[in-house]
Amino acid sequence: MMPTNPSRARILLHAKRAVVVRYHPFTIRIKDRTEGAVQPLVLLLDPGSKATGIAIARVAHDVRHALWLGELLHRGALIRKKLQQRKAFRKSRRSRNLRYRAPGPGRTAGGRPRGWLAPSLKHRVDTTLSQAGRLCAIAPISVIAQELVRFDMQIMESAEISGMDYQKGTLAGYEVREYLLEKFQRTCAYCDAKDVPLQIEHIDPKANGGSDRIFNLALACEPCNRKKGSRSIQAFLAKDPERLKRILVQARAPLRDAAAVNSTRWALLRALKCMDLPVVVASGGRTKWNRTRFGLPKTHALDALCVGAVDGMTGWCLPTLVIKATGRGSYQRTRVTGSGFPRSYLMRKKSVEGFRTGDLVRASVPGGKKAGIHVGRVAVRETGSFNIQERARVVQGISYRHCQLLMRGDGYTYELERTLPACPMWQGLPESKR
Repeated sequence: MMPTNPSRARILLHAKRAVVVRYHPFTIRIKDRTEGAVQPLVLLLDPGSKATGIAIARVAHDVRHALWLGELLHRGALIRKKLQQRKAFRKSRRSRNLRYRAPGPGRTAGGRPRGWLAPSLKHRVDTTLSQAGRLCAIAPISVIAQELVRFDMQIMESAEISGMDYQKGTLAGYEVREYLLEKFQRTCAYCDAKDVPLQIEHIDPKANGGSDRIFNLALACEPCNRKKGSRSIQAFLAKDPERLKRILVQARAPLRDAAAVNSTRWALLRALKCMDLPVVVASGGRTKWNRTRFGLPKTHALDALCVGAVDGMTGWCLPTLVIKATGRGSYQRTRVTGSGFPRSYLMRKKSVEGFRTGDLVRASVPGGKKAGIHVGRVAVRETGSFNIQERARVVQGISYRHCQLLMRGDGYTYELERTLPACPMWQGLPESKR
């Protein structure tokens, strides 16, 4: 059925005409209706390295009406860290001549098939595809739109490339500026000014022989850029050595995030085409142009809402559901010290009295210091005394007898973003009514 507003869903549940299917995203099923007219919806995706923006909108006469906003947080950095740790353990066992699992066919660089992605990169594609499939199952999605952004790594590394005006292409403008905005968190590198027009500034001035490489570029507001002039950054920040050190380290940050987006964009597109729905793509420049044209704040979810061709935008003042990928647990049975020696042992079984770590539960404690109702994610213990992670605290020592299962853990945590984007319709209303 069509997504509905919270007030109507509340009326249907109170009248017992509907039942709750999922709590995140909150989904109900109407019991006394078998057919009905629906309008086609579009699922919009803005893939990123650390987070992917997701939006569902209704389109009428090229005007989008936002119905749902989400932000998917990836855990690629954690996966990469775990793989590096496992690699160190295997290397240690080989050097000590102990039993270890030898690399089999396909686990070496020569045995990898074409289009192979590292686990930390493949995770981004799999989680995005999983969330898209879940949304298509509960909403009448007719079209999927993906932003097919491309960062030109060669220009970022060396802008002095010549031949066929290569460095003067479209990527030399938008992608470099967008990358710098993400690197410096859209603030001035010299005074931390926000929400002001920012200019691209050379850390080592071109008048002193500085290049146009990405490592020599920073963002500065107009007063700071004018004040710095052609001086070197060492002379300009001679009285602020801490800021000087931070800027130099930040400028030399690797292009890992841009490389991750480049590596996964086509894999995600091929996976989305297997969902038997039309898939359209759009450039990152059009997304930024749409967001600027409609005056929308910069968020991953609103970036997704601006993907592709659109003539109007309404209803974008919605709370965003933050979906964080956490995984379904670990095969590791021991906790180790910094030197790699086991210090404690974990449970052999994941389920205790029908509950698993990560399940959403509702605990009604009748008495004692923890009397009351607690709703949150549960962490099980073999003794049957669980911990419940609420929004602001952890309640420890809750017996499984007081717990009621609301939703099984699916490898993600969900949190509704309370800070809504600045919107004219919220002005003048108290925080409780927004």
